[in-house]
Amino acid sequence: MKKYILFLLTTIITLTSYSQTSFEKGYYITNSNEKVDCFIKNEDWKNNPTSFEYSLLENSETKTESIKAVKEFGIYNISKYIKATINIDRSTNAINNLTYDKAPKFKEEVLFLKVLIEGEANLYLYEDANLKRFFFSKDDSNIEQLVYKKYLSSHTKIGKNNQYKQQLLNALKCSSIASSTYENLQYTTNSITNFFIYYNECVHADITNYTSKEKKDLFNLTLRPRINNSSLNINNGISDGRDADFESKTGFGFGAEVEFIFPFNNNKWALIIEPTYQNFKKEIARDASNVSGGKMIINVDYKSIELPIGIRHYFFLTDNSKIFLNALYVMDLSSKSSIEYTRGDNSSLNSLNIKSGNNFAFGIGYKFNDKYSLEVRHQTSRDILKDYVYYNSEYNTTSLIFGYSFL
Repeated sequence: MKKYILFLLTTIITLTSYSQTSFEKGYYITNSNEKVDCFIKNEDWKNNPTSFEYSLLENSETKTESIKAVKEFGIYNISKYIKATINIDRSTNAINNLTYDKAPKFKEEVLFLKVLIEGEANLYLYEDANLKRFFFSKDDSNIEQLVYKKYLSSHTKIGKNNQYKQQLLNALKCSSIASSTYENLQYTTNSITNFFIYYNECVHADITNYTSKEKKDLFNLTLRPRINNSSLNINNGISDGRDADFESKTGFGFGAEVEFIFPFNNNKWALIIEPTYQNFKKEIARDASNVSGGKMIINVDYKSIELPIGIRHYFFLTDNSKIFLNALYVMDLSSKSSIEYTRGDNSSLNSLNIKSGNNFAFGIGYKFNDKYSLEVRHQTSRDILKDYVYYNSEYNTTSLIFGYSFL
């Protein structure tokens, strides 16, 4: 197991070093208004950056610029960030940390704001971990935060300061926009973005929408048949005669994987859930002088539904191929499974009901054309007799998993 973990860590380091890095055509504007065309590393930032990597020519030396020297940067047809000195309220929305103060607490900061909509009315976004703040400006006015804040209205109730609705009603009016539109606005990217598109269309302004870039499919459903190589070892702390080594056996299993890809960092991270049927059935016989007939037969019939839940990370090689690493926590639901000890004449000696513990799994795989995949996965040892004090067991599985994604 230690050798396997060492191999996996080495693989991660190697892939991190050599996997494809996406530099795309972009630009930046210095504080002295000099525009520099370049290739910017597209990080698909979840949190607003304070710096970015670029190269002046494709595949040339990589350099870094920061918010100190740059007033704007962007990747053509994908994203745009502008530097702004703004007042921002960083009050938390975490329930355990709310206060009775309804008013925002502003602090002046210099930040890169992500441009979502440009028109007569402009919309910007700032994200930092769990903090999300929208900002707006109209024509050449100063950039202003749209205020939304949770607070304690009483010891047991949470209030919401929805000042952003009134701000938009005061600043962005159009005859065809009903008052109910402002009232129904949610402080979410989709709701706020759609409103700014609606307003700019209402006043017949030209619109640049940076949220309409093409996104990869963020949900996949994959059929996952597999070849399993499994082994089982049983030890009894009282009687050596009940020990059993079933060694390895090749079998088959079948799973269906649901994958939710996180919409940031260029879709490199995903949550996976993979219900899987597996089984292990084997019989061994041995001479046993302390058993009538002189022979003991041990038969294991173990079948279960595994429920691995975990994280996947992709390393893109080309537009159509990628390598991935999985780390999963595996819950095991055994059903009608047992280990039977019998004499040579098939009379019963002992019967153990299998109830297994949970374990971990690690895998490395390759995916092609977003449809076909192949993975090698190893599971850590699982105790399938966890309810028995004097028995210890180790069930191990290494799998070769084939995948076909149809959704």
